[in-house]
Amino acid sequence: MIVDILRHASGQELAESVAARTVATLVERISEAGIAHLCVTGGGIGTAALDALRRSAGVDSIDWHRVHVWWGDERFLPAGDPERNETSARAALLDHVDIPVSNVHSVPTPEQVDGDAERAADLYGEALAEFAHGDSATASMDILMLGIGPDAHVASLFPELPAVRDHRPVVSVHGAPKPPPTRITMTFPTIRAAQEVWILASGAAKAHAVRLSLMSGSGEYQVPAAGARGLRRTLYCLDQEAAADLAADVGRPAV
Repeated sequence: MIVDILRHASGQELAESVAARTVATLVERISEAGIAHLCVTGGGIGTAALDALRRSAGVDSIDWHRVHVWWGDERFLPAGDPERNETSARAALLDHVDIPVSNVHSVPTPEQVDGDAERAADLYGEALAEFAHGDSATASMDILMLGIGPDAHVASLFPELPAVRDHRPVVSVHGAPKPPPTRITMTFPTIRAAQEVWILASGAAKAHAVRLSLMSGSGEYQVPAAGARGLRRTLYCLDQEAAADLAADVGRPAV
């Protein structure tokens, strides 16, 4: 399994680089398999990457009818709430491309499950299972994008909370240390079923978490980002500030 670290001069350069890599990877995967699974993330840099993808020259080269879009985690909030990752992803990209409604796999909202977060998690896990192959219990994302928090959380897998030890494909999270407290998240088994995991980090507040997640002795229960690894490749996309705590010879400039 390859861990590749790319350094970018700025957050904007990072977003544009991620957009270009997304185009290339999706086009290649569709050519090979006829279908591609893209898991997106929220947050500032995740949304910026989707916006850069919408504005990129290559966005129309993607056959969006063959792309399925998922979320690694979601805030358990009503449809259209500005804090939902889905809301920002739709505004940045999905409302601007010709993707079938059935290909956009939103995490169920509270009103769809009578406020039952566990039911929402189960339903999302069932949706993923519909695209499973072989012995896997879940779909394999061709690209699974993740942000990273200052505490090294990824998706809604926070240090030491029960979700980091759960082996179900998707679980609900209660008492998250950042609002809102109730969330739905993919777990490590689902994340690690992805072909490629891309960890996006921008800003000085992420530098310590990035360094911890790359240290050989870091445990995934205390440093969840250390457990986020893809089957084929794990790609760290960092801007200059997020890479500040790494040795100068770690990683390579993005091209």
